[in-house]
Amino acid sequence: SQDKRNVTSQDVVALVIITLQAFAGMWINFFIISVLCIAWVKKKSFNSNEKIVLYLGCSRFWHLCITWVYFFLSIIYPWSFYVHPIPQLFAALQSFSHSSDVWVSAWLCVFYCIKIANFRHIFFIYLKAKIDRMVPWLLLGFVLLSLFLCILVYNITDSAPCNYRNNSTTPGNVWKLSVRMDEHFFPLFLISGFGLVTAFMAVIFSALLLLFSLWKHKRKMETNSVKNLSMDAHMKAIKSVLSFFFLYSINFTGFMLTIIYAMKEEHPVKFLILIFQCALPAVHSLVLIFSNPKLEKTLRRTLPCVKCKVCMR
Repeated sequence: SQDKRNVTSQDVVALVIITLQAFAGMWINFFIISVLCIAWVKKKSFNSNEKIVLYLGCSRFWHLCITWVYFFLSIIYPWSFYVHPIPQLFAALQSFSHSSDVWVSAWLCVFYCIKIANFRHIFFIYLKAKIDRMVPWLLLGFVLLSLFLCILVYNITDSAPCNYRNNSTTPGNVWKLSVRMDEHFFPLFLISGFGLVTAFMAVIFSALLLLFSLWKHKRKMETNSVKNLSMDAHMKAIKSVLSFFFLYSINFTGFMLTIIYAMKEEHPVKFLILIFQCALPAVHSLVLIFSNPKLEKTLRRTLPCVKCKVCMR
């Protein structure tokens, strides 16, 4: 069939790896979504932390789903991307889901900092009092921002093939064509990079402030000989924040490498970046599950093997 191409063993291995990672991440995020939605229906209430985690789970679920479909079609049916507007839609949807993931995960770290940290500055006290009211509006702002980037990406990718077709008729103009393509996508890379750097800086400052506050509180508890149970809770919070910072640093590095290697075809670094980008949402979602007592308790009841291991201990 002309709609298919010869699939090599390397393509099969790559597809298997991406499939396992994507479906594992989708299952983990679907678990978060289902547990929070069921709790919402039962309690008829939803706190700010659950709203952020629910939105993050939804964006990651659809991002992994879109990524897997894109990778599957690019290997099995690569000619489908010559059909308008399939490549434009994939680029726009991936931009929407990825930007939502980046901004909401950064905002989750900021939210933890404001709710948990204890500083006496008047502005920090004001944020702590108003943070719950700000969460729905900020989530709506992230949706609108991601939608704006989605439309921008669609328009840019839709106009790029036109330039390619117009310039491809000129012989001996391959180098000029690649330069024009780089210049065409440069504003998009600049906007995406600026947004990611801003979110990454918010994560860095939030993590440092929260770790400093928790460290001071830990020192006070040690001085006052407080029970070890409270000490363990604070140490668990510190470990969670450090894991957020570590995973976000890897995600930031991967996205910057994506921008660098975006114009290079069949580069092995692009495949490694894709593996990390599919694995990080699942790993970070697992950290969120084990940082939330409700989600962790439900997971231990859902998975019999996990429950048996706990009983054996």
